[in-house]
Amino acid sequence: MGIEGATDWRAEAASALIWWRDAGVDVLVEDAPRDWTARPAAAVKDEPMRGPVRAEPEPEAPLPATLDAFLDWRFGAGAPEAVPGEPLVPPEGDPASPLMVVTDLPEFDGGNPALLAGAAGALFDRILAAIGQSRDSIYLVPLCAVRPITGQVPRELEERLGELLRHHVGLTTPARLLLLGQSASRAILGTGPARGRDGLTPFNHSGGQSLAVATFHPRFLLNKPAAKADVWKDLQLLIEGQSQ
Repeated sequence: MGIEGATDWRAEAASALIWWRDAGVDVLVEDAPRDWTARPAAAVKDEPMRGPVRAEPEPEAPLPATLDAFLDWRFGAGAPEAVPGEPLVPPEGDPASPLMVVTDLPEFDGGNPALLAGAAGALFDRILAAIGQSRDSIYLVPLCAVRPITGQVPRELEERLGELLRHHVGLTTPARLLLLGQSASRAILGTGPARGRDGLTPFNHSGGQSLAVATFHPRFLLNKPAAKADVWKDLQLLIEGQSQ
């Protein structure tokens, strides 16, 4: 009893606190007592983790089913190739013509874009005259309605522009198609102008079937006059198909 009575419990408590402090324990993590030797309770199975919810892309609206409605949309501000400040060049001629001529994109004529203008346009007019046609008797349509600074149909838009061109053909149902240049030919036939020299190529569309001829663009002929002989052969195919 005498030994226990001599123990200073305050000093012992202070000594214990100093020991825990020196060991790095300087804060209480829980107020309530806890049995640290007890096994943890089984965790409740959570729902499987899900990734971020992505909104489904809205389906594209169907293309207008009448020619007038399609032209209003196709050559308006909602066109795929529309650029603020750049005018879109619409088709020319008679939509009811049995001959649709497709060019890749407009030319620059005095700073303003136009379909087959300038030197290429003058050559095109002579080509039409050679087969008994004029701009008033055909339906002249661009694949791309603006002329980019590159002077080429934008690659990233080719597929969409081709889809719109094929829809355009289905609405007008021309008997024959004259495709000028690689881009116009690919959009309709899936290949370049070399195809079809042995005959007219059938092109099936929503309105029926048209017979197509792919040839070199007048722009190309200005640099390669020797190719005019091949173009004349293509035009002969077109003329022979007039009665079909």
